[in-house]
Amino acid sequence: MRWRRSFYLNLSLVLALLIDGGGQAADEAKDVTIRNAALAVTFRGADGTLSVEDLRTQRRWEQRAIAKGIEVVSVEAKDGIRATLRHAPSKLEITATVQLDGDKPEFVVALSAKGKMPNPVAYPHPFVTEKGSYLVVPMNEGISYPVEDETIKPMRLIAYGGHGICMGFWGATDGKQAMMAIIETPDDAGVRVARAGDLLCLAPDWESQRGEWGYERRLRYVFFDKGDHVAMCKRYRGHAKQIGLFKTLEQKRRENPNVDLLVGAVNVWCWERDAVGIAKEMQAAGIERILWSNRQGPDGIRAMNAMPMVLTSRYDIYQDVMNPENFKLLRGVHSDWPTEAWPKDIMLDAKGDWRRGWEVTARDGSRIPCGVLCDMRALDYAKKRIPPELQTHDYRCRFIDTTTASPWRECYNPDHPMTRSESKKWKMELLRFVSEDMKLVTGSETGHEASVPYVHYFEGMLSLGYYRVPDAGRRMQEIWETVPENVAKFQVGQRYRLPLWELVYHDCVVAQWYWGDYNNKLPALWDKRDLFNALYGTPPMFMFNRKFWESNKERFVQSYRATCPIARATGYSEMTDHRFLTPDRDVQQTVFANGVTVTVNFGEKPFKMADGTEVKAMGCVVKGM
Repeated sequence: MRWRRSFYLNLSLVLALLIDGGGQAADEAKDVTIRNAALAVTFRGADGTLSVEDLRTQRRWEQRAIAKGIEVVSVEAKDGIRATLRHAPSKLEITATVQLDGDKPEFVVALSAKGKMPNPVAYPHPFVTEKGSYLVVPMNEGISYPVEDETIKPMRLIAYGGHGICMGFWGATDGKQAMMAIIETPDDAGVRVARAGDLLCLAPDWESQRGEWGYERRLRYVFFDKGDHVAMCKRYRGHAKQIGLFKTLEQKRRENPNVDLLVGAVNVWCWERDAVGIAKEMQAAGIERILWSNRQGPDGIRAMNAMPMVLTSRYDIYQDVMNPENFKLLRGVHSDWPTEAWPKDIMLDAKGDWRRGWEVTARDGSRIPCGVLCDMRALDYAKKRIPPELQTHDYRCRFIDTTTASPWRECYNPDHPMTRSESKKWKMELLRFVSEDMKLVTGSETGHEASVPYVHYFEGMLSLGYYRVPDAGRRMQEIWETVPENVAKFQVGQRYRLPLWELVYHDCVVAQWYWGDYNNKLPALWDKRDLFNALYGTPPMFMFNRKFWESNKERFVQSYRATCPIARATGYSEMTDHRFLTPDRDVQQTVFANGVTVTVNFGEKPFKMADGTEVKAMGCVVKGM
């Protein structure tokens, strides 16, 4: 709900990257090649591009210099490849090294420099793609972009927040062979969807650390002689384990048995006063496993806790702080605003101005921005709020809004300065406090892999942020009878979407739709959303009032039965495979480690599987349950 502001900021960064910095160095450097058993990697002295030959297949992957400003000063074969580059816009001198990783089909590009960094640096250059290929982008749950698709606009996705890429990699594949890039230093990094000629490509860039180059930036390239997006995800799953991000729901359940109430439960947002009565009606109708997300009084919580298979939760937030001088202008004061944080604990930007956060609608219809609570200070406010409340309100779960959706931010307040890396550290410490110290099942908004060790579910991972209905974060309860083109094409577009998050982290964190983009938000797409939930082994989300519940009770039950048993059966299992069974991607199949296989037909005609099983149009077949 806050991504649009950061999108336009990032777009301006892209434009800065494309400024012509003066062309190539006067004396053109030579080409240098290194090789191992799998790859031959050549550094082109003319422009700093890389050429990679996969010696297993003789396929060649070539980079193209689409962002100007990088000059090659010198290059030599020394412990791999060592080059000196000049970034003309910032006048930085950069040392770039390229090192093969033993005999693996992998190499690492490391960039080091010292000094001020007024402009982002776009290097290495992108590998160009071939017709018939598609880009693999972990935007939220995941998306693919056919490289010939002229409808895709250039964009920049940050690696340091949920409204960017939620895992630190990207790739390209033709479905048979593939390459991927793993960002080993993601906290000040981004990836650009751009064009090399008429075809889409992906390229990294690096932002400063509080105005300086700071630390060494590292990017690992991996090449697959066989494989597609699934191979990328499995390689990245190994990386996640190696760097300590990997923690399964089974491990989390052993620490907190209430986690089991989450697995296979529909997430329900309902603001009706008779919450207990509605929950009982839902269970009587057959909707047994429920995550009740809206806050209740002590009696309501106790009553729901006494019901089987109900997980009680509430919304909470540690980001927005409104200037109390504006209270008189507002329609209401949010009970979760830590007003005492204004102004001493809010973030300042590099110019010393306070950072603007969520905008609140005033009585006159205008919007007044909140300040942003510094992440370093947020934990103290959570410690003041949560433990006393749990003395009287026996919640088993808590949803922490914005923490993993909003970007890691730099703070220039002299009392609590932060880099983006420190912002991430304190955000994760907040989530760790809620899940481990308070022993609460914990969720956050949209989602990012940095929080995998600490959280149990994400509201919004299934919903691609760029393709939600307009103003989804404000008009959550509004039901849309018409379907916007971008929602139909991308948000529920089987020809674009990929279950990248599930292939890496399905058995670690439960992915859900966004609360402004839930299963019944657009009734015309309800069936299709249910099919995605079934295919991905994820539970649905419902939002309703009593009138809508009573009018659509049977449809809610149908949705639950089509999705939640699969989510329950697969919730603790790795998704091991995802396949397109037809060239148009209308029929897809997922496989889980416990033997469950889900085949979904998004098309208009029946599909016959190899064993003779027919999958009806807009139907689903599950085996192994």
